[in-house]
Amino acid sequence: MEQTLTKPSRQSDSRAWLIVVGAAVMWLIAYNVIQPLANWLTYHLFGLAEGSHLGESVAFFLYDVPKILLLLSGMIFVISTLRSFFSPERTRAWLGGKREGIGNLLAAGLGVLTPFCSCSAVPLFIGFVEAGIPLGVTFSFLIAAPMVNEVALIMLFGMFGWQIAMLYLVAGMTVAIVAGLVIGRLRMERFVEDFVWQIRGGTGEIAIENPTWTERFRLAWENTRDIVGKVWLYVVIGIAIGAGIHGYVPEDALAGILGRDAWWSVPAGVILGVPLYSNAAGIIPVVQALMAKGAALGTVLAFMMAVVALSLPEMIILRRVLKPQLIAVFVGIVASGIVVVGYLFNVVMAN
Repeated sequence: MEQTLTKPSRQSDSRAWLIVVGAAVMWLIAYNVIQPLANWLTYHLFGLAEGSHLGESVAFFLYDVPKILLLLSGMIFVISTLRSFFSPERTRAWLGGKREGIGNLLAAGLGVLTPFCSCSAVPLFIGFVEAGIPLGVTFSFLIAAPMVNEVALIMLFGMFGWQIAMLYLVAGMTVAIVAGLVIGRLRMERFVEDFVWQIRGGTGEIAIENPTWTERFRLAWENTRDIVGKVWLYVVIGIAIGAGIHGYVPEDALAGILGRDAWWSVPAGVILGVPLYSNAAGIIPVVQALMAKGAALGTVLAFMMAVVALSLPEMIILRRVLKPQLIAVFVGIVASGIVVVGYLFNVVMAN
């Protein structure tokens, strides 16, 4: 039921802006001290050895959990504030229907420009769904953000030239766009958890016509607190699993398996890459080992794409907002696209 609210004064709006700006400054400071603080806690306070499996896992966990929670909180707050200017119906009309293909292209392009790993992209994904952007469009962003990244582009440009780097960019974006279109056409909104639609629909919120900044910020904060409160445990569990895998990645064993020139090397790279968790920079040592063992470029790229776009921790975090059926479809479509890209690169490099 709508309630009539008394408009706060301009002084109240100014105070709200001061609080938000102050919080933003504190957010930036906290985000920039996470890495050194995590290292200090791990290697100095806890006394774990640098380079050890346990030390790498603990440092990774202490860094990634607050990083993801900060990203989640910040992105949801910003998106919720922006959403107060646009109704869900208007947002869906802009990116949905006949413009769905354009929306997928724009979302994939945004994903390429954002240097996020898979788990870091999840907060924006949740915000997109909650804001009423079509599901297929949000998946195009979720796939492109980790799959196509500046580290891989620079590596490929330096090793093989701009043609191969451009082929990687086009192939990654194509997978993201096509996967998003397929998921959108399957109409799988029913496999999004109910609480997301309830939040998006404004359940429990007070309808305000022409809200002031104080009211926009208040509703954005309530929305952020609600969403983070529902997903934080999944974030911690997902990152804990990823941290354990990160510290104990068997690089030599992976190189021994994927370094073989066999037809099954590409799907094997995808299968082995899914349980792992890293960003493109973190997987470079494994990539270098694979290349040194003589692995084909397509096999290496398939493995890297699977690691950064289909990580197990990402699936655990997504499970809080998506039902298993949709996660299975997402994994199947993206994995198939990555396999195709891997074989494409192997064919191109062989000629």
